[in-house]
Amino acid sequence: MLKKFTPVFKISAAIMLVLVIIGVLWPKGLETATSNIQAFISHKLGWYYLIVVTLIVLVCLVFLITPVGRIKLGEPGEKPEFSRPTWIAMLFSAGMGIGLVFWGTAEPVSHYATSSPTGETGTDQAIKDAMRFTYFHWGIHAWAIYGIVALVLAYFNFRHGKTGLISATLHPIIGKTADGITGRVIDILAVIATVIGVATTLGFGAVQINGGLAFLFDIPTNVVIQFIIIAIVTVLFMISAWTGLGKGIKILSNANMVLAGLLFILTFIIGPTLFILNLFTNTIGTYIEHLPAMSFSIAPTSEETREWINNWTIFYWAWWIAWSPFVGIFIARVSKGRSVREFVFTVLLVPSVIGFLWFATFGGTAISLEHNGIDTISTLAKEESLFGVFSNFPLGMVASIVAILLISTFFITSADSGTFVLGMMTTGGSENPGRTIKLTWGVLLSATALALLYTGGLQALQNTMIIAALPFSIIMLLMTMSFIKAIYKEGKELGIGRINHPKNKS
Repeated sequence: MLKKFTPVFKISAAIMLVLVIIGVLWPKGLETATSNIQAFISHKLGWYYLIVVTLIVLVCLVFLITPVGRIKLGEPGEKPEFSRPTWIAMLFSAGMGIGLVFWGTAEPVSHYATSSPTGETGTDQAIKDAMRFTYFHWGIHAWAIYGIVALVLAYFNFRHGKTGLISATLHPIIGKTADGITGRVIDILAVIATVIGVATTLGFGAVQINGGLAFLFDIPTNVVIQFIIIAIVTVLFMISAWTGLGKGIKILSNANMVLAGLLFILTFIIGPTLFILNLFTNTIGTYIEHLPAMSFSIAPTSEETREWINNWTIFYWAWWIAWSPFVGIFIARVSKGRSVREFVFTVLLVPSVIGFLWFATFGGTAISLEHNGIDTISTLAKEESLFGVFSNFPLGMVASIVAILLISTFFITSADSGTFVLGMMTTGGSENPGRTIKLTWGVLLSATALALLYTGGLQALQNTMIIAALPFSIIMLLMTMSFIKAIYKEGKELGIGRINHPKNKS
């Protein structure tokens, strides 16, 4: 069995195990260390995160208009594996996870009533500001990060027959060293970023399930209850991981979509429907209007605004970067046969618009309650805000139970998919990683989430996320450069973009 354990697996698993042990034995020490490193990165390198992510957005937009956008993610003439509606549903499923449920009400109402970078809270203008910044954090920028990783992986995997490893995408710029020690280091960094990204999401899920139970049934909110929640869910997703991608996980994946749709429709109907529609329409415009300024805003002359940007924007950019290997691999696998242009257009815009509708519905309902003096959702803990909104409406208890079930099923499917992707990344790109590998990663994912919650709760999750994302952001830039070099070289060979040159329409 040990022969199946690659160096990438051994080293990355050992690093995560050491992190877990330090978190358990020296929680205060780990909390202090991660806080200090996070503070240094946020204050000294916040500009770097903003520029990197905005550059990625610009690169993606270029491929909407450049002639090489015709090139397919597969063999010339190859048809897509999935129909367009199914493909879009899969993209939505990849991005529609615990994060949207956790922050759906918490973020907009926080920007509106608690703290805003514009300094306006509790006003009509604050409503519009709250939504445009929420859209900014969950919209085109987020999906560009996912999209560029997925695009590069799909291009080299399906177009050039490379393995599905991050290191395999760097051949055009680092050559054969991608197959040696340098490549292994790159894959290890990608694995660590993925573990931290998935573990953070699982941590948010455990906290929100705990918050829902506390709000509804007065169950205590503490790490012991969160430990029990994670332990129960760990057993469930490890059973799924052991049995493979069988009926159980497919049923849960379908249940995710049904529960999410049910929760959305229920909230849209029982909530302030007309206000939601008007808010969505109006704030889409303000989002587009302010997008360039928000993309580069770092507030060099305002310490208070800069702190807000560190706590929200920099955190989100780090979260998407750390989560991108996992989501990117998934999106790449379901996008075979699409053209580069179609891929970029759909991945950037369709899930973003769906997300905007989600936030307009849940965030708009929370803001409406607060703005009209019906309830003060902003005074609740972030993990309880969704349940606070539901408590003001008929069928509120039903909606809350559906929300807890939705978070639980997302928890299970995210963790199960995470173990599969990590298994693939640490077995040389195997499409069928062994059970022992998957179960090992399952234990380490849960243990990492617990260790971070134990050392400092949600803040520890955020701190570690920002730290883990920094090295992978460099890898992501290298992947982008490698892709640009390779695809334009291929475009030149195919004669794409030349005037009156009809051949090789991919």
